[in-house]
Amino acid sequence: MQKKEIETGDLLKKVLKTASISKFIKRNSEDMDPVSFNTYITALCADKDILPAHVIEKSGIERTFGHQLFNGRRNPSRDKVIQLAVGFEMDYKETQKLLKVARKSALYPKIKRDAVVIYALENKLSIYDIQATLAELSLPVIGEEADHG
Repeated sequence: MQKKEIETGDLLKKVLKTASISKFIKRNSEDMDPVSFNTYITALCADKDILPAHVIEKSGIERTFGHQLFNGRRNPSRDKVIQLAVGFEMDYKETQKLLKVARKSALYPKIKRDAVVIYALENKLSIYDIQATLAELSLPVIGEEADHG
C-alpha cells in the first residue's frame, strides 16, 4: 500500500513548530522531495493507459524533444508543461499539479494568457485551437516566447 502524501499546509505547521531543523528534515525527508518530472509523467501514462508518443503528438511538442522529457534528459519549460497537460487532456486542477511537479509557476487567471490556457484546458481545446485563440487575442503563443515562469 502506498503511503499517503502529507499536505503542504501540515508540513508547514510542523516546520514552524520544530525546535530543530535537522531533526525535522530527518523525520520528514520522504515527504519533502517530490517525484521527478519524468517519473511523474511516465506514471501518468501508465495510470491513463496511454503511450508517451500519443501524449507528445497531442501536445504539439517536437517528437525527439518530447521523448527526452519522458526519459529525463531534458527539463521542460513552463510552456512545455502546459503543452503536455493538453496532450494528457488535463483539466485546470491537474495542470496545476503538473506545473508544481515541474517546479514551474501556477496558472494565474489575472494574466490574460493564463486565462486563455485555463479556459482551453477546461473546454478540452486542442493545442492548435489554443494557439489560434492566443494569436487572435495578440497574446504570445505557447512555445514561441521566452519561458513564462
